[in-house]
Amino acid sequence: MALRAPVNPRTLLTWLGLAFGAAGLVLQFVLSFQGAMANGRDIPGFLGHFFAFYTILTNVILVLIYLSELLPTSRLALFRRPVVRGLMAANIALVALYVYFVLRYLSQLDGLLQLADTILHYLCPTLYLLWWVVVQRHGLLRWTNIPVMLAPTFAYFIYIMARGTWVREYPYPILNAINLGYGVVLLNAVYMTVGLGILTLIVVALDQILGQPRMPIDLT
Repeated sequence: MALRAPVNPRTLLTWLGLAFGAAGLVLQFVLSFQGAMANGRDIPGFLGHFFAFYTILTNVILVLIYLSELLPTSRLALFRRPVVRGLMAANIALVALYVYFVLRYLSQLDGLLQLADTILHYLCPTLYLLWWVVVQRHGLLRWTNIPVMLAPTFAYFIYIMARGTWVREYPYPILNAINLGYGVVLLNAVYMTVGLGILTLIVVALDQILGQPRMPIDLT
């Protein structure tokens, strides 16, 4: 008699990604809101600041991707597109690598702040990359998709620089034009673009490899 797993592994990965992503975002929102109110920031100002972080935006999109896998609604059709799912694999990998190699040395976190940071910067990226490899249908990305896959991050950079000019604050030290000047910020943006470009190339290459038909194994 064939044995079946009680839960489909693909469905389990989807629910795990959704649960941890939503939990991490809610926890970070509550903690950030408490800190903002204690420091006298108004609610619109807090919301603008909170959703200026690349980590928050990317994790929100991951939650929407998981929901698009679970819900058939056409409103989530954008998040079923292979290009969107592929670019998010590169972007969330960039988030994890940047935090691990740069941001974690700039501040010391503990308690619930450390928990939220670990969920959003390490656990969620790991779960999504695993989900993308296992669940996503592969062989659909093309090298010509790379400019489109880089475009959302470019749009984010333009938005953050415009917002920073207006409100005089930036979500990340490497983008702080007040302290660094626009020349250094642009150079930092070039470095990050190169890094994201390399990750995007890896994602497209991996997608094509995983999409190749597998030869059946002859056991006779």
